[in-house]
Amino acid sequence: MANNTTTIPVAPGDGIGPEITDATVRILQAADPSLKFIYTTVGMKAYESGIAAGVGDDTWQAIRDHGVLLKGPITTPQGGGYKSVNVTLRKTLGLYANMRPCISYHPYVKSIHPGMDVVIIRENEEDTYAGIEHRQSEEVYQCLKLITRPGCERIIRYAFEYARSHNRKKITCMTKDNIMKITDGLFHDVFKEISQQYPDIESDHMIIDIGAARIASRPHDFDVVVTTNLYGDIISDIAAEVSGSIGLAGSLNLGAGAAMFEAVHGSAPDITGRDIANPSGLLMSALMMLVYLGKADVANTIHNAWLRTIEDGYHTRDMFKSELSKDLLGTQAFADAVIERLGRVPLNLPHAEYQNNDLSTLPDYVPSTDNRAKKHCVGVDLFLNWDDQERDPEILAGMLLAAANDTNFDLKMITNRGVKVYPDGNPQTLKTDHWRCRFPSRVEEDINRQIPSLMARVNEIGLDIVKTENLYTFDSEPGYSKAQGEG
Repeated sequence: MANNTTTIPVAPGDGIGPEITDATVRILQAADPSLKFIYTTVGMKAYESGIAAGVGDDTWQAIRDHGVLLKGPITTPQGGGYKSVNVTLRKTLGLYANMRPCISYHPYVKSIHPGMDVVIIRENEEDTYAGIEHRQSEEVYQCLKLITRPGCERIIRYAFEYARSHNRKKITCMTKDNIMKITDGLFHDVFKEISQQYPDIESDHMIIDIGAARIASRPHDFDVVVTTNLYGDIISDIAAEVSGSIGLAGSLNLGAGAAMFEAVHGSAPDITGRDIANPSGLLMSALMMLVYLGKADVANTIHNAWLRTIEDGYHTRDMFKSELSKDLLGTQAFADAVIERLGRVPLNLPHAEYQNNDLSTLPDYVPSTDNRAKKHCVGVDLFLNWDDQERDPEILAGMLLAAANDTNFDLKMITNRGVKVYPDGNPQTLKTDHWRCRFPSRVEEDINRQIPSLMARVNEIGLDIVKTENLYTFDSEPGYSKAQGEG
């Protein structure tokens, strides 16, 4: 007889993680006894055993063997040296797409936006979540925001493919490209390029600040939203909360060869061990996992039973409303109520209608070798830690002009926190001990080789260079931003 067992690695996590994981696994096993679960180590147990990344070897092996992970919420210790488990797993496994459905179950779960049904699709690997940070002076700390064309193309194409396969009609791109014209500008430009290949799907763009406000106040204006990592993390929490409760929101992390499923909410240490946490967010994630594994029929059975449970008024504390609820249940009792209703369907809410393979991955990005831009170095930005008592940019400029004398570089400007302070700076501008000094070159050849000579001269006069950024053009277009206040 063939062995039809499906093995699923499970990482219970921290805080309420083990409680909601136990409840979720019991529901899954009751609906499909062929499911087998193996438990792996992530989070505090891994950290305490000396694994700074928070992911045990057993977890990596289980994912390699089975291609999926059902993961409970994680607590990342405060302080340096500890990396986020979620970010580590997503980036190491190439889980570039994060998809979070945010649905209202009004009136059975009270919502200020009845009928809300918005899907947030978030790039999952780069942006500020690259985690590249530096302290560069006594006063200034830096976090690098990395946006790549491959990252943009993959997530935006995934969003359009998802919309098409799920009969969604519109995709909204959200960025802050009125300020970050190069990084967010790239995301917006790629969105415009790819949208032309999907004429059957309406597309539009919003600046992220008003977009987040509109998700909170007018979510019915949206269908699918695609955005970068940090923005997506924020607006998906907003969307989940205004739909009814963040405790109901599931999450899919998808790549070319693996997938991870997790609740949106955190580990909630304040309610750990009290049997009051809502397991629904992890359960909704597990339903997406079943669809990914080709078990859409099981996902439909469980989701319909869950819908019938909340219709019948059996709610956990975060859902409970005296005017709506029949009984207040703990974590495990709520799981029992769902199990009791397996095989039933909701009477009023729409039935679950998952289809196998409707969460499929896409081929990985293949870089084009055609029409590559011609890259040319035209100068350098030197970032200095200079803490003269007066912090007078005219004094600093005099030192730099002397250092650059007899070189092929001119001092064009000095900025402080991105604001031009030389020449013609405003004395009211706040000045820290961190200065960007822009040196365009007067010649066109061998500029990269001449930059070390300039740096050596600056070092010789006692100035501390903490960072450099070469200035490049691409097909004669500047690949660097102007300063605030620069003409």
